[in-house]
Parts: sequence; structure tokens; C-alpha cells
Amino acid sequence: MNVFIVGINGFIGFHLFEAILEKTDWFVYGLDMDDSCVMKSRYPTRLEFLKGSMRENLDWIEEKIQQSDVVIPLAAIATPALYIKQPLKIFEVDFEDNMKIVKLCAKHNKRIVFPSTSEVYGMSVDSEFVEDTSNLVVGPICKQRWIYSSCKQLIDRVIWALGLEQAFSFTLFRPFNWVGPRLDNVYDSREGYNRVVTQFISNIIHNNPLKLVNGGKQKRCFTYIADGIDCLMKIIENKNNLAHNQIFNIGNPDNHCSIEFVANYMIQWVKVNRPEMQLPKIIYISDKSYYGESYEDVAYRLPNIAKAVSLLGWKPTAGIEEILDTTLEYYLGKNRKLQNVLSLPAGQAGALDVE
Repeated sequence: MNVFIVGINGFIGFHLFEAILEKTDWFVYGLDMDDSCVMKSRYPTRLEFLKGSMRENLDWIEEKIQQSDVVIPLAAIATPALYIKQPLKIFEVDFEDNMKIVKLCAKHNKRIVFPSTSEVYGMSVDSEFVEDTSNLVVGPICKQRWIYSSCKQLIDRVIWALGLEQAFSFTLFRPFNWVGPRLDNVYDSREGYNRVVTQFISNIIHNNPLKLVNGGKQKRCFTYIADGIDCLMKIIENKNNLAHNQIFNIGNPDNHCSIEFVANYMIQWVKVNRPEMQLPKIIYISDKSYYGESYEDVAYRLPNIAKAVSLLGWKPTAGIEEILDTTLEYYLGKNRKLQNVLSLPAGQAGALDVE
């Protein structure tokens, strides 16, 4: 099988690439604006890679789509602060650039495995989110936080329509807070430019307080990257065609916990494992003061994963403590020379990626 990964150097992209190399004989085409991870690959003969953007390399992209069996467009901006500060950039990258790839896949009748997002459920009032029945509820236009969700939802709808009208083969998958090594660039000290786990790690590194927006009572389902990739590999393999034209939540309902819990767990981890480090303080802050007037939060994000379990035979295994321990060890473990981290270049953790 030939697999084309757009955004191969990012968090999900490179973990997926590693799994493909380890577990299959598939050949990979890859595109990314960064090559910091890809160039360290042990199997360069099974990769054809181009360093560049989606927008500037459409001819090359079309050529590789034609040569591929499955296309996985993972490149996107998934940073909440940028939903507010650069909404048009979100639209251009997450919708316009990705829609070009979707149309090329349809043109050449190539299967696409597209990353939707748990964000599409928005403020759904369902006790748990079900792929084919839950309403997708977002806030008013003035709350620009929802532009990311809206871009993803519209692409979902276009892909679904193509599947009905053109017998176009696809699978949509919705990651629920995938976490693990290489998630974000924790060495960037700017607030709001990482996802919550790596934002807290960044604050610990820079001796900044952990800021609990609206008290940190909102809950998320944290999923270990290896569990997520395991499900994604099953989707790509598509055994017995069971993933054909389906939508899958990929999350761990057992790890539904508050942001406040995550912050307190991290502080205790540092206290036990890095006693020489200064323990961060916790401060409470409103969403308006942290993100601005255009932000709107959701209280919980709980996936129903029955479809992935029944059709794919997949089940997540990593608990929340294991996930946090592994991620903290990667960034803050004793083998890390923390006195040198601030000298690392921006973008060390990889390229644009989904959440």
C-alpha cells in the first residue's frame, strides 16, 4: 500500500509514520513545512518527502495522490489562541488548503482518511457524543473560537456528500485530546499557543503559574497518542471494508477528567520526580482575560466509542495517570537538561497538526 501523509512531521503525522514503518511494509509519501523529525527516520528508503506548504506544491500533491492508495491530510492549525487572533488564517489553512486536497482525491477516486475533530460537537447537550446522531452545536458568529470547528464540520459535510454522489471512499476520524511525546513546542513561553497539557509543561519550564481558565472545572477525555494511532492504523488498513464511509470517535471515555485535576497531578509529579525544580503556583483566570472576548468554552467532551470498538475491534488502554506520566517524563525527565531547553529553536516539536 502507498500512503500519502500531509503534515507528516507533526504530532499525529510522525507518530503515524513511525507506526507504519514498524508494523507494515507500506510506502509513504510525505509533505510538511518542517523536517526536524522526518529526517531522523531510520527507513528513508520507504519515504518520499517534500519540505514545503500545501498551497505552493499542489502539482506535486496531485501527482502523489494519483500514486497513493490512501491520502491522510493531517496538516492544520489546532491552537485555540489562534482561533481568536488569526481566524482568517485558520480558514485558509484548515478549510481552503485542505479542501483542495479533498477535491483532488475525489477527482482521482482515491480514498481519503480525514481528521475531523471533537470540536465539531461544540456545546452539544448530549451526555456523550455519538458520531451519527449527536447535534453539532456552536456559538454565535461573534465568538470566533468556533471558526476551527466550523471549518472542520463543513469539510466533513463535503466529504460525506462526495461519498454519496460519486461513490467516493472516505473515513472521518475525530480525535479527543490526543496527548503524548512531541505534542507541542513547550519551549515557546507564549501563553495559549500550546494545548493544555503542553501549555502547563511550558509554564513549569519557564517558572510561570498554571492558569486555570474558569477554575479548570471543564472536562476533557485525554487519549494516549499510541492508542489513537492504533485505531488510525486499523482505519487505514480498512479490513473487510468496515471503515468505508464511516465516522469514528477516537478517545478514551475512562479518562474524562477536569483541567484542574491535570494541573494538580503535574504539580505532584514535579514535586516527586524533579524536587530541584521550583513548584508552579495555580492561579484562576477568566476565559475573557486569557483568550479575549471572542472565546467560548465547553463544559465537557465525552465520546461514545462503541462504533470503533465494534467495527474496528479497537479499545484504548492507557489511563490518565500513565498518559501524564509518560508525557511529563518525555519533557521533564531527569535525562532532560532543563538548563538548556530555552536555547532550543522555535518549532522544535514539529509542524502544524490536529488536536
